[in-house]
This record gives sequence, structure tokens and C-alpha cells, in this order.
Amino acid sequence: MRIGLYPGTFDPVTLGHLDIIKRGAALVDRLVIGVAINRDKGPLFQLEERVEMIESECEALSKLTGTEIVVHPFENLLIDCAKDVGAQVIVRGLRAVADFEYEYQMVGMNRSLDDSVETVFLMAEARHQAIASKLVKEIARLDGDISKFVTPLVRERVLKRLGKA
Repeated sequence: MRIGLYPGTFDPVTLGHLDIIKRGAALVDRLVIGVAINRDKGPLFQLEERVEMIESECEALSKLTGTEIVVHPFENLLIDCAKDVGAQVIVRGLRAVADFEYEYQMVGMNRSLDDSVETVFLMAEARHQAIASKLVKEIARLDGDISKFVTPLVRERVLKRLGKA
């Protein structure tokens, strides 16, 4: 069984994330969405809320792709999380050249820690390349329309959390 791990903070999960999840699911038999706790980022949503939103959004994707998609919170090294879930592949999404530089360093570090786990990069669809969770939160805080960047469920949750709904 080919198992892939797609890690991130997903605060909140965006259409760009869901695009990578759908396309990543086509490459493996089981895709684990690793939700990083990452206390340093000061997330808008608690871990349990992020996990719940991703599970809700991925239910239909799992049926559509025929791939088992599971959500797994983690707070250890990415390479250790990959080992924990039995992943042979780490799936990473790229939006721009700036992403590549950071990801290139991460791949090198992960390969030096365990060279049995490969990393696969997927470019986000052109219409999703500018989407970043940080920007979605900022747009919502400033009363902008985020409906082009997130699903209706996530939009509702973001606006409610920010006291805008």
C-alpha cells in the first residue's frame, strides 16, 4: 500500500489545500493529512477545529478519488510523523518560487534524517496559486470576501471566529 503524507497547519484549510489533497490522493492508496500543531504560529483555530474542518472537507474527496484520506495531528518532526503513519512519500504543494527555496531546504534536511522517504511537489492550480491561509485570515479581518478562497463551510467558520457572522 502506498501511503502519502500531506503536512500543514491548515489554519484554515483553503481551496488551494483541497486542490493539492485531491491531486495527491491520485498518487497514493492512502493519504494522511498531517495537521501541525505549531504553537509558534498562533493559529486562529484550535487543533481540534482544524482537524474537524479538514475531515469534513475531505469526506467527499475520499469518495470522489477512491483513496482513503485520514487526518493525523502531529507535533514532532515531519520525518518522524511520516514514519509514524507509514508514509513513503511526503506531498508538498508549491505556489511560487519563494516556496521552492524553503521546500528545497526541507527536503535536504528530511533526506539527511531518513532517505527512505521521498518528497513529491505538486504545483497548485493557477487559480489557487495566490491563496495562503494567512492572507485569507487578513482579508476576512478587513471585511473582504473570502468566498473565492475557501469552501462555504470554512468561510462561515472563519467569519464566526472573527465575530463577522
